[in-house]
Amino acid sequence: MGIRTYRPHTPGLRFCISHTFEEITKQKPEKSLTEPMKRTGGRNNQGRLTMRHRGGGHKQRYRVIDFKRDKRGIIATVASIEYDPIRTARIALLQYADGEKRYILAPIGLKVGATVQAGPDSPIEVGNALPLRNVPLGYPIHNLELTIGRGGQMIRSAGTAAELTSREGDYAQVKLPSGELRKIHVECYATLGQVGNTEHENISLGKAGKSRHLGWRPTVRGMAMNPVDHPMGGGQGKSKGGPHPCSPWGQIAKGLKTRKKHKWTDKFIVQRRKAKK
Repeated sequence: MGIRTYRPHTPGLRFCISHTFEEITKQKPEKSLTEPMKRTGGRNNQGRLTMRHRGGGHKQRYRVIDFKRDKRGIIATVASIEYDPIRTARIALLQYADGEKRYILAPIGLKVGATVQAGPDSPIEVGNALPLRNVPLGYPIHNLELTIGRGGQMIRSAGTAAELTSREGDYAQVKLPSGELRKIHVECYATLGQVGNTEHENISLGKAGKSRHLGWRPTVRGMAMNPVDHPMGGGQGKSKGGPHPCSPWGQIAKGLKTRKKHKWTDKFIVQRRKAKK
């Protein structure tokens, strides 16, 4: 996994930083594990625009990922490491001993030909999935369940990993990438290792066209709009004064806490990602 810079033959290449894709071993996905992905253009089932700046983009197919890792006790061999256009991480194609194929997130160090396994008795090796009860303290984990049997819901982006800090009774304390310390049931499964493609944070698209290929349309600043279109619009020339930065509908954009005040999962949060002053 590396990054590539370019000589500025064109303006778009001047600031472009892209992947080398040297870890990819297979160009086309396993067709039986893909599904068509319909584009919404940011609109809901009533045709109303609910997410701005979405639309266009290259045609993509969704790769069905095994987040549950519920094929317990059966050894699988890594057949290939592949690119996934939907997510930042790479994915690994597993070939199980009974002939079934599945995709998982590819952690750092997982190579073609390696064997992985899921279950409470799995060895402590990268790519294996175990309940938190059997994971060694301090070991990096990803694809973490929040509810037993639901499948991994957290720590799935490129380069992320959580750390198992302690266990007490039926709950383990996990330090998440955000810095939050959270209690999770010891029977919840997690995959060992750190998610691969750590260089993703250094990628620079270089030109507006690449954003359009990804399905992102241009964003106009509120300050550049008219007063009728945005609370921060209007004025004679550029102006930083006036209302606090907000959305077109008046919701504060910087520092507003959007989490419910009395959410039932608050009891599982030991320490917030941002300490209260």
